[in-house]
Amino acid sequence: MSLGWIGLGHMGVPMALRLRRAGYSINVYNRTAEKTAPLVTEGAVKLATPRAVVEQSDIIFIMLADGPAVTAILEQEDGLLSGTLSDKLIVNLSTVSPEQSLEYARHVEQAGGTYLEAPVSGSVGVAEAGQLVLLLGGDEKAIAVCRPYFEVLGKESIHFGAHGNGSSAKLAINLLLALVGEGVAETLLLGEQSGLDKDKLLQLIGASGMNTPLFQGKQDMYRQENFPTAFPLRLMAKDLGLITEAATRLTLDLPLAKTAHTHYQQALKDGHGDADMAAIYLSLKNITP
Repeated sequence: MSLGWIGLGHMGVPMALRLRRAGYSINVYNRTAEKTAPLVTEGAVKLATPRAVVEQSDIIFIMLADGPAVTAILEQEDGLLSGTLSDKLIVNLSTVSPEQSLEYARHVEQAGGTYLEAPVSGSVGVAEAGQLVLLLGGDEKAIAVCRPYFEVLGKESIHFGAHGNGSSAKLAINLLLALVGEGVAETLLLGEQSGLDKDKLLQLIGASGMNTPLFQGKQDMYRQENFPTAFPLRLMAKDLGLITEAATRLTLDLPLAKTAHTHYQQALKDGHGDADMAAIYLSLKNITP
C-alpha cells in the first residue's frame, strides 16, 4: 500500500521518517513546503496539495497541531474531502477534542472513506525511538490494516473503542503529563527557595519513587534552565483548554486541571510557548506572591 503523510512538525518528521526507513513508500505534504526536505531526502515524494496526497495514497496519516489545522486540511478547496475517499483510510494522529474527532469521522465516512483516530503519547525523542503509545478509536478492521505501521511508530497500541474514545484517552494522559510537569517545577522551586542545591534536588527526585522516564528526559533542562522543545508548551496549554472543556461537559470538578490550565496559559503569555512544556518552571519562578 502507498502511504500519505500530512504534517511535518516536531512529531511528524521523526514518525514519517521511521515509516520511510522501514521501506514504505510515502507521499508527503506540508503547508510549509520546505519542511518536507528531510523526507524527500530519504526518498519520499513531495506533493503540492492534500488532495494530491489522497489521490495517490491508500492510507493517509495526519499529524497536525490542533483541530483548526485538521479541519483546514480536510475542508480547504484542495483538501482531503475534495477528492474521492472511496477505499481510502484516514488516520488522524493529532490531538483534538472527542467532539472534533467524531465530526471528522462523520465527514470522512460520508465521503466514502474510513476514519481512524490514533493520537499518540510521547514526545520527539520517544517518536525517534519508535516508542510511542498509540491511543486508538475506531473500527477494528481499520486497526488491523494499520497494525504494521503502528508497530514501526510505537511500542504499544491501545484500542479504546469507538471514535472519540482515543481522543478522550489522549486528554486524560496529557492531564497527568501537565500535572507532573508542574509538580516537578514546584518541587524544585520549593527546595531552591529553602536554600537547597538544585543538583542535589534533581538527584533526590531521580533516586526517589517519583523518578520517571519523563523526569529523566528533562532533568538537564531544569539544571541548565534551558528548555529545547520536545513537546511545545503552547500545545500543552492548548490541550489543557480541551481538558477543561471536557470536564465542564462531563460536569467534573478537576481543581488541579483548572490550576494547571491557568499556569500554562500564564507561561504562554510570558513568552515560553515555543519552549518545552517543562519551561512552566521558568514562569512559576517569576511569579511574585
